[in-house]
Amino acid sequence: MNRREKALIHFREGYNCAQSVLMACSGERGEMARAAAAFGGGMGRLQGTCGAVTGAYIWFGVAYAQDGQPAGEEKEKLYERVREFNSIFIARNGSDRCSELLGEDLRTHEGRSRIARKGLTEKVCEKCITDAIEIIDMLADG
Repeated sequence: MNRREKALIHFREGYNCAQSVLMACSGERGEMARAAAAFGGGMGRLQGTCGAVTGAYIWFGVAYAQDGQPAGEEKEKLYERVREFNSIFIARNGSDRCSELLGEDLRTHEGRSRIARKGLTEKVCEKCITDAIEIIDMLADG
C-alpha cells in the first residue's frame, strides 16, 4: 500500500487531515497522531491553513531537520521546501486556506451539515490529502 492510500485510510478511519498526511509519511500512529491532532479543519476548525498542508509541513521538519534548532543552510533548505510545497499546492487547489477550499463554515452545525450533504469531505478534503502526499513525494529528493 502506498502513502496516498494509507493517508486516505487514516482519514476515513476518523483521523484529521493533518494526522492522515503525517502518519502516512511517518508510518506511525501514536506520537505523530498526537503531534498533528490540533491541526485538522485548518487548525482546530479555525479554517486557516489546510490541515493536509500543515501535516506536510510537520513532516518536512520530522524528515529533514536535524535535532535541535535548525540554522543556516539547513533552515533555508527546509523553508524552501515548505515554500515550494505551498506554491504547488495552491496552483493545484487555488488556495491553502480551509475556509476557501471548503466554502463552508466548519465551526457551525449548519456548515458541517452542508459539507456532508455536498460530499465536500470526499471531494475537497481527500483531494487535498492526496495532493499533499503527491507533492511531498515530488519534493522528497529536492
